[in-house]
Amino acid sequence: MEEKSKTTHKKSAAHANHQHVYVERDWKEYIGESALIIFSVLLALVLTEFINAQHEKSQTKEILRNIKEELTKNMRGEQEQYVYQQGILRRIDSALKNPTLQHKIIDNGEFHLEYVAPEGIVYRDLDHVAWQVAQGHNVMGKINIELLRKLTDIYDQQARIDKLEDKIGDVFLKFESRKDENIRQSLILMRDNYHGWAFDRAPSLIKKYEEAIKEIDKEL
Repeated sequence: MEEKSKTTHKKSAAHANHQHVYVERDWKEYIGESALIIFSVLLALVLTEFINAQHEKSQTKEILRNIKEELTKNMRGEQEQYVYQQGILRRIDSALKNPTLQHKIIDNGEFHLEYVAPEGIVYRDLDHVAWQVAQGHNVMGKINIELLRKLTDIYDQQARIDKLEDKIGDVFLKFESRKDENIRQSLILMRDNYHGWAFDRAPSLIKKYEEAIKEIDKEL
């Protein structure tokens, strides 16, 4: 019992004699550590911004490539449509000079489109999906103003051309347009709609396609 007490006393004495060593740090070390932390945070922010900027740049280029592909397809379609509409306008002009042909086009109140437009009112559809995607990703603020102006104009012109079918439908879906005494006037309205909404726009639109495609190539 006495031996155990002595042992405990020795341990207590040894613990009491144990000295804790505290290392004093001067203000330079604190500043150095703080600077290192601040540098690490700033570096992380810079890297994050750089990665985000690269991602946005890559995304913008991908969107522009899609728009270029869409414009190229639309340009070919508009070139084909322009030739097709030349034939339609020639047939309308022939019908205006030929009462017999007029009565074939509109016979007993029925409109026979095949005598004028055998492949339909609109020969090719002009797409705008890539442009809608670009607008959804706010690409407008990431491309030069001249390209933005051209693209906006092109798709506005396409939207007007897209109205052609409805406009001609407004003419021939009315009962008055099917009356014998109104056949000539109905054909004139059809011709005027082709000129006003589509045919007369085609040459300048095709040129704008070419210019926009070249501008996009500069951005890629």
